[in-house]
Amino acid sequence: MSPNRRPPEPTPRLAFREMTPDDLDDMAALLGDSEVMRHYPRPKTRDEALGWIRWSQHGYREHGHGLWLVTLRSTGEFVGNCGLTRQDVEGVVHTEVGYLVRAELQGNGYATEAAAACRDHAREVLGLDRLIAIIAPGNVPSQRVAEKIGLALEREAVYRDRAARIYAATL
Repeated sequence: MSPNRRPPEPTPRLAFREMTPDDLDDMAALLGDSEVMRHYPRPKTRDEALGWIRWSQHGYREHGHGLWLVTLRSTGEFVGNCGLTRQDVEGVVHTEVGYLVRAELQGNGYATEAAAACRDHAREVLGLDRLIAIIAPGNVPSQRVAEKIGLALEREAVYRDRAARIYAATL
């Protein structure tokens, strides 16, 4: 594994690792949960969850990053996913920090802790100088996470035929 192809360093509560097809049950439950996916067009099917894992694996190979599986360090319990992906927004490719946490674990600061670790990884390991978050206008909790890690509302945009808010920061 190259130095750039590694997950973020663990945080006090969380650990990161690359996703594999062995994570399909956890990822299918996460992506199939209507509460977790309420700001997406719809929850994902099991096959789509496998595609999500494969998309992340492609990111690891091609860019040295993707969405990483997030677990509790104390127990190994699955928390969700968080990471860095390449996203085309209105014809310009950006690196986005994205995060999803199991519904029953939301409100514990895990998304903020994971997203901050990914922001630091983007700057310190990958040498990126800019980071965005693509957030649905009604997703106030996700907007708060973006703000807590230093991203600010930059503009309104259309992303995948839907209204979105682009939060951004120079690293």
